[in-house]
Amino acid sequence: MDNKEFKPYVPAEKITPEFTVRSIILGILLAVVFGAANAYLGLRVGMTVSASIPAAVISMGVLRVLFKGDSILESNMVQTIGSAGESLAAGAIFTLPCLYLWAEEGVTEFPSVFEIAVIALVGGILGVLFMIPLRNALIVKEHGVLPYPEGTACAEVLLAGEEGGASAGTVFAGMGIAAAFKYLVDGLCLVPGVITARIDALKTEFSAEVYPALIGVGYICGAKISSYMFAGGLLGWFVLIPAIATFGADTILYPGTVTIGEMYVKDGASALWSSYIRYIGAGMVAAGGIMSLIKSLPLIVRTFVDAVGGMKKGSAVDGKRTEQDLPMGFMLIGVAVMVLAIWLLPQIPVNFIGAIMIVVFGFFFGTVSSRMVGLVGSSNNPVSGMAIATLLMSTLILKMSGSTGAQGMTGAIAIGSVICIIAAMAGDTSQDLKTGFLLGATPKKQQIGELIGAVVSAVVIGYVLMLLNNAWGFGTTALSAPQASLMKMIVEGVMNGNLPWALVFMGVFAAIVVEILGIPVLPVAIGLYLPLELSSTIMLGGVLRHVVDKKRKAEENADSGSGILFCSGLIAGEGLVGILLAILAVVGIDSKINLSNLFTTGQIGGILALVAMAAMVAVFGLKKDKKQA
Repeated sequence: MDNKEFKPYVPAEKITPEFTVRSIILGILLAVVFGAANAYLGLRVGMTVSASIPAAVISMGVLRVLFKGDSILESNMVQTIGSAGESLAAGAIFTLPCLYLWAEEGVTEFPSVFEIAVIALVGGILGVLFMIPLRNALIVKEHGVLPYPEGTACAEVLLAGEEGGASAGTVFAGMGIAAAFKYLVDGLCLVPGVITARIDALKTEFSAEVYPALIGVGYICGAKISSYMFAGGLLGWFVLIPAIATFGADTILYPGTVTIGEMYVKDGASALWSSYIRYIGAGMVAAGGIMSLIKSLPLIVRTFVDAVGGMKKGSAVDGKRTEQDLPMGFMLIGVAVMVLAIWLLPQIPVNFIGAIMIVVFGFFFGTVSSRMVGLVGSSNNPVSGMAIATLLMSTLILKMSGSTGAQGMTGAIAIGSVICIIAAMAGDTSQDLKTGFLLGATPKKQQIGELIGAVVSAVVIGYVLMLLNNAWGFGTTALSAPQASLMKMIVEGVMNGNLPWALVFMGVFAAIVVEILGIPVLPVAIGLYLPLELSSTIMLGGVLRHVVDKKRKAEENADSGSGILFCSGLIAGEGLVGILLAILAVVGIDSKINLSNLFTTGQIGGILALVAMAAMVAVFGLKKDKKQA
């Protein structure tokens, strides 16, 4: 359809409630909730999920039940502000935990909440500002060419307004059930968090975590992506670990300090994974991210040229409500202020030229991100590849300029964080603007909403990171922070040259083999990089999605089922209780609610809990089919 003939759901000449006090307040609350939940999820499993659809259904439910509101544009404003928190958190957890990891090692001091907020705020604001001139080029002119899957799906959910109450109830049910499970497992400690079967004949073990959010991630990702991750896990734990343990039993292999045989006897297969497999996985993830970026180069160049050309014509200002962006002057002043902030604030240690370079590369990657999510969706956006490329480049430049050691490493992470958050925010903003374009929202009001969400989330994310680190520590079993650990390894490897490069390059060539076979590299690489206990439970969610979809005879990409909303609730509910338990751990109350000394269900309890959770996901996944039959 030609975009000139496109008529949004709410006509341009019709004025309905949109940017209201209640939509702003509810949007801010959801930005904090989903931002914190997604930060927790990303730090545990290295993946985040879009909050647009659950935020949309919650907003519809709350506005209709509590306020008797019925404006679809008001609900859209709530999800616009709310999803900004999730997106900023997704960008922040890729890199900023590195600062805490170095502080734990005594390399640097612990970052302050203000330092984290400054870096996140600069990246978040720039990510939104860059989409002001790009909206006309990518959203309006490319309508019918760039589908923006999440943005379109969110519009469809909002258009199905008559189902808003039931849909919101499904999300809340998932949140409540996941919260209860999480509290039972990690609060009361009556059920073990991991079930493990040691297989000495193969010198390895099979394990699975008992957590609702992991099943939810697998269900949302689907069977195909989940199976790729699981394949990576099997490669690490049932091929590489047995091979290392068998052939090198009497060998001391760096970075290990004892023989591989002693390591296995003392700490099991997990010690071999920690010492060797995660470096192979890191090389594979890095190679996969860079390859995805290289494959996108023709599209990147074309997008950038087209976007700049469209930007020269400016935004439509003919008076139509649905074509009004924030003024170009506002955007330019905002970018100029951000350049000065990057230059003058010590939290981002670069000179004026460096500040301009950050903004230029940020605009470039923001454009790429917006185009990529328009084609393949946010889940396939190669943000990690962009972050890796940025870190490699910035670390090399800082090292060549004489900025080495702790100062150079923190500087590289600060630069990489800003650009990573810009890319994540630009992708989210473009999806939200697509939703607004289909519904007939006012672009400038949405852009203001995105800025509000970015500012609030930037302030909150520092407290969330500090809280989680104080409670469990990044890089631990509870919060492995896989993406940040990878970025830390890359920066240290360039600065100090102390990585076990043989292991890293094994991962690089494994990525090349997978690419030659025509299999997506990143899901397999993430499965290899993460502990098997994560990918096996995610695989369970993927299997459930396959069975449910087959039973419902639904299309593979039909994401409107109750199972998707229920699983979104599972992720949010577990994340929120994770934050609550972190608070209890920091204030020292966690030990008082721990009942494991009085009673524990052991491995059997863990298996039963996992089966029960899977059954609930299946029930909600089939719910819509029964309703429509």
